[in-house]
Amino acid sequence: MENKFKNYLSDTLVMSSRVMKHAFRSADTIITVIATPLMMMVMFVYVFGGSIDTGDVNYINYVLPGIIIMCVVSGIAYTAVRLNEDVTKGIVERFHSMPIAKSSILGGHVLTSLIFNAFSTVIIILCAFVMGFRTDIGLSNWVLLSILLLLFILTMTWVSVIFGLISKSAEGSASFVYILMIFIFISPAFAPTETMPKIVRIFANNQPMTPIIETVRALLLNESVGNNALIAILWCVVILIISYIVSNRIYKNKTS
Repeated sequence: MENKFKNYLSDTLVMSSRVMKHAFRSADTIITVIATPLMMMVMFVYVFGGSIDTGDVNYINYVLPGIIIMCVVSGIAYTAVRLNEDVTKGIVERFHSMPIAKSSILGGHVLTSLIFNAFSTVIIILCAFVMGFRTDIGLSNWVLLSILLLLFILTMTWVSVIFGLISKSAEGSASFVYILMIFIFISPAFAPTETMPKIVRIFANNQPMTPIIETVRALLLNESVGNNALIAILWCVVILIISYIVSNRIYKNKTS
């Protein structure tokens, strides 16, 4: 059992290294994953920020959690695209002819997504500091924030794996991101939900992205997270378990 795990871990690292090289060689990936959220942050802060009332909270401090979540959602789309290309171009079948753990192929894509999206999130936060973001939180909040964001990245990555496996084209595999973007925009990511029409506000206050964004914001502003942290974690864990089970069943059916 121990040797089997070591072999799986070794194979996963090799698969991840392969995918990572492709990611960093793609200018399109860098532009979409990092540049697009940065441009969105610049637009909201310097164009719309002055017209949005966030009380005593500086708008850059208010909007940063939404930009981080948007950055992750943009990044996981490429996991679906790269996995889909491996499946549709027969690369997965070639790997199966080699003495490697079959599950390491999915593991490599997931590990790459964790590393790549964590890296892009750090870049976004550093750029936010340049734009005026300030916080006095301690190490414990940074650790909790990191754990929550890694859990969110992992959850969204396994969702992307499903679409990467079932889609017939690379373009189609990334289309699910538009649905996630709707959830981000209809949330307190860029404006308080109190300003929204009643029906929209009810949806915004009771959908998965809202407690995640609110928890990230509370941690960054050194405020009480309340029940949002538990709700955010439960949403992530439930979606993660379902996505993991479904994606692995689809993968086994496709490769059996």
